[in-house]
Amino acid sequence: MTRSELIERLAQLHTQLQRKDAELAVKAIIDAISNTLAKGDRAEIRGFGSFGLNYRPARQGRNPRTGAKVIVPAKYVPHFKMGKELRERVDIK
Repeated sequence: MTRSELIERLAQLHTQLQRKDAELAVKAIIDAISNTLAKGDRAEIRGFGSFGLNYRPARQGRNPRTGAKVIVPAKYVPHFKMGKELRERVDIK
């Protein structure tokens, strides 16, 4: 599901919301999660999951085209951990 599909579905499910209002709501949620991660904190939505940062240390890699060694710097990458309720809904067999 893309961002625009999420906005459309939200506007359809809640007819009191105009598409513009649904778009602002989705943007506010995504911005809040992004800003929280940018500060180094974690964001949790109960029943859905949590967003956090994982540290990846510096390492030596290779350029796939030339085979030359390159240094990949250390960095933090976003990580999503699924909540229990979401995991149970997805694991329907």
